[in-house]
Amino acid sequence: MAMTCRGLLSRPLRLADSLLRSSARFGRRSLTTTTGTLEEAYQRTKELCLSKKLPRDVKPEAVFACNELDLGEVNVYGFDYDYTLACYKPSLDDLLYELGRTNLINKFKYPKAIADLKYIPNFAVRGLHYDIEKGLLLKLDSFLQIQLGSVYRGLSPVSDEEVLELYKNRIIPIAYVEGTKNSAQGVKTKMVQLADLFSVPEMLLLCQVAEFFRAHSLDYHPEILFHDVKTAVQGAHPIMHKIVAENVTEYLECNPNIRRYFQHLASNGKKLFLVTNSPFHFVDKGMRYIVGNDWKDFFDVTIVQARKPKFFTDESRPIRLYDTVSRTQLWDRVTRLEKGKIYFEGTINQLQDMTGWKGHQVLYFGDHPYSDLADVTLQHGWRTGAIISELDHEIKTLNDESFKKDVNWLQMLTQLIEDCQDREGKEAEATLQQWMQERDMLSQRTKTVFNKQFGSVFRTYQNPSYFSRRLFRFADIYTSSISNLMHYSASHTFYPRRGVMPHEYTSLFV
Repeated sequence: MAMTCRGLLSRPLRLADSLLRSSARFGRRSLTTTTGTLEEAYQRTKELCLSKKLPRDVKPEAVFACNELDLGEVNVYGFDYDYTLACYKPSLDDLLYELGRTNLINKFKYPKAIADLKYIPNFAVRGLHYDIEKGLLLKLDSFLQIQLGSVYRGLSPVSDEEVLELYKNRIIPIAYVEGTKNSAQGVKTKMVQLADLFSVPEMLLLCQVAEFFRAHSLDYHPEILFHDVKTAVQGAHPIMHKIVAENVTEYLECNPNIRRYFQHLASNGKKLFLVTNSPFHFVDKGMRYIVGNDWKDFFDVTIVQARKPKFFTDESRPIRLYDTVSRTQLWDRVTRLEKGKIYFEGTINQLQDMTGWKGHQVLYFGDHPYSDLADVTLQHGWRTGAIISELDHEIKTLNDESFKKDVNWLQMLTQLIEDCQDREGKEAEATLQQWMQERDMLSQRTKTVFNKQFGSVFRTYQNPSYFSRRLFRFADIYTSSISNLMHYSASHTFYPRRGVMPHEYTSLFV
């Protein structure tokens, strides 16, 4: 069975100790024997690390399984549009940023000087949290711990000391992060997670305006600023739709394999449907560019402006026929869903009742773990796939030889520290302190290669990120592009890896 790098190296020195102890009768000693010096243990560990083969490269086009998924059981494939079928160029981030900034000036009367602010690529990553009470942008791990070194007020990093003073703890209470239920006002929260790719330019604009206010000694309320920026950027979407529809080649990636994938599914007798929040004219222009003028022929059901996640949670919103010529929805009652026609709004219950598509026979793909995937898997038993375009960059970094060496040594050094930390004496204390400093340096280096400010979308220093925890819970499979599934047959079964749990043995064969 294939072994993950993390599993193989999770407790490397214990493995080495057991191998060495088993041959102790021949005079061989444990790497951490009490009779040896710490320097000797360090050198032995370093030599062992250098002797190990580096992990094999991860295939960028692979599909990764969180839960076992048999495609042979899937008869119906559903798709979101934005960042699922439609992959956007970086120019879209610039456009959304500029439109949002203009709205702040024209509609919210923010200082005209912010028009000089420029988009900074790669400042933020998705999955971050914004504390609307304290005005901080930060990253949490799967245990709700703050990733120290990744907390920003505006564009300025906040020191670890100030972070701990503000929160009194490195771990944030779940009610602070995810909110509490109030029967009158719904869920109230002090933190908002920015979990889709449209939120990346929004995060930068928020931080830059906050930095502008601080630099000019202008008093502001973080919560009001957050809602103003959010409204300004979301309010720019209709204009963005118009601009992108008129200039699809400037903003959209053309992936001919998507059409081939649709043909592959159709030839295997699969049904296809599209449920998107975007308006028809915007989707139509994009799909003509990506798939071809006959794109509607591939879908048995097409629903636009679906209002997800309400599409998945509302009980009674009627589904309506959309007139593509007049660009209006019709009032005729819809009693069946027909191929080639466009539908507007509605609910998942109506979709299921009119088609009979239910449960594990449906596989739905989206890019957002919450609005696309959470409700369909938790409430309706659909199978789910996440399209995470950041995987291209993540895997390219993972495959870098220097990164592999750093991670291998980081894990073995961490185990050495754990094994030797109870040594007594000033010399031992000084040596352990040096090791800790080296470990901190390695942790920082393996973070910043992904993103200088916030690191990997999927990890904090050692733990999975909060975003990862939700992704792995709500997605059965995930990959960087929908066309990657072209590499698998329509009856392929995806199996999750058997990872090593902390209490299990370390073995080359686990």
